[in-house]
Amino acid sequence: MSQVHNNGNSKYSDKIPKIKFTKLFINGEFVDSVSGKTFETIDPRTEEVIANIAEGDKEDVDLAVKAAREAFDHGPWPRMSGSERGRIMMKFLQLVEENIEELAALDSLDAGKLFELGKAAEIPFAFSVLRYYAGAADKIHGKTLRMANQLQGHTLHEPVGVVGHIIPWNFPIGMFLMKTSPALAAGCTMLVKPAEQSPLSALYLAHLAKLAGIPDGVINVVTGFGETAGAAISSHMDIDCVSFTGSTEVGRVVMQAAATSNLKAVSLELGGKAPLIVFDDVDVDSTINIALKGGFANKGEYCVCSSRILVQEGIYDEFVTKFALYAKGMIVGDPFDPSTHQGPQVDKQQYEKVLSYIEHGKRQGATLLTGGKPCGEKGYYIEPTIFSDVTDDMLIATDEIFGPVVSVIKFKTIEEAIAKANSTCYGLAAGIATNDLNIANTVSRSLRAGIIWINCYLAFDASCPYGGYKMSGFGREFGMEGLYKYLQVKSVVTPLHNSPWL
Repeated sequence: MSQVHNNGNSKYSDKIPKIKFTKLFINGEFVDSVSGKTFETIDPRTEEVIANIAEGDKEDVDLAVKAAREAFDHGPWPRMSGSERGRIMMKFLQLVEENIEELAALDSLDAGKLFELGKAAEIPFAFSVLRYYAGAADKIHGKTLRMANQLQGHTLHEPVGVVGHIIPWNFPIGMFLMKTSPALAAGCTMLVKPAEQSPLSALYLAHLAKLAGIPDGVINVVTGFGETAGAAISSHMDIDCVSFTGSTEVGRVVMQAAATSNLKAVSLELGGKAPLIVFDDVDVDSTINIALKGGFANKGEYCVCSSRILVQEGIYDEFVTKFALYAKGMIVGDPFDPSTHQGPQVDKQQYEKVLSYIEHGKRQGATLLTGGKPCGEKGYYIEPTIFSDVTDDMLIATDEIFGPVVSVIKFKTIEEAIAKANSTCYGLAAGIATNDLNIANTVSRSLRAGIIWINCYLAFDASCPYGGYKMSGFGREFGMEGLYKYLQVKSVVTPLHNSPWL
């Protein structure tokens, strides 16, 4: 079975950072919560307390929004030129790049993320997003309108105002920069609520933003729980826009609160149950590498994970045999260990949820090919798990598990593959593996999902927008589309008198 070692081993204690910031960040200062309450953030490697974090509530959200509103209505950030905002954002980028080691360690400690992968790929990608939007800050342009009557018009793109960002725990640094970067470029001010499971890196990033010269009140961070701090953001009468990434269930609550308060704009990037469709003209071994990356990246805690792998019947038996063999060779262990492929689930609740779905798969008649058990003496570690003989109505095929559990499903024809891939309430991402261009074109245009990867997976880029269809939400991240949601379009019309041109 999958190898397990060094779960929270003191061998890596030299990589554990000293926790510097545990308080709320409001109006450029670290402050205690109004109530004085704190909550524990837990190391998923060891199940031990890392630090006590200030627990923000409605009163703290009010203070943060007041600071953000003052910074928007009267502060310099929205009134700077785009090039000046971009210059300060590039200084912010320089500081986060200089502190990548500590940032990566915080997410490994707090969320069980792989330390070396964070430094080599995940966090540098987050840097590319900040760099992209720093470059976009002076490229926000309206249009000149040729109108039908004796009128001339033009449009202005203006910042939407105060933004509430509610971010999840699976990519704490990436999500922080993915949300704040376009909002900063647009000239907005904001409040960020990181997930209660992973607050440490958000507080550190707020500190670096201040050092970079981002004015007080522009970025505020309130740590706390979704039921209190998150709910206060969604329903706040002085927040103009909410950007939420998380579960579909919570997304509904956010949208309802936005509608019943001040009808604030909402962007939702929600759950997924992404298919990877493997046609029988592919090289099986190279495609399995794509399937391993898609299915088990970030221990399955990834909304775009290819947790449903649809394999054409001609190669199905060979595929499942080799796929299980490769998965058995994955090393589960301490995320600070450079040989580790998979760290622990983020917390006890998620760990128990994943194990419960594995039991559902067994009870409903799927064949457990590999994995399926906890591993290690402490920490929230689960073996990479693969089920075959999965039918479309099984819970492991319909529900977002958000863990290292992959279902392999057989299909015969292109039409059947498309139908199975679309037979979900979600529509965030999908993958296609084929050497036939006609199949790739037909299937990619037929899938109801926001991003389609052909012969690759998790191929994100700061310039390439992605987001959901159906119950995976609406709004887009990345690209200029990710910037536009933080802008209002204003039309200005004036009469023309005796002009030779309309």
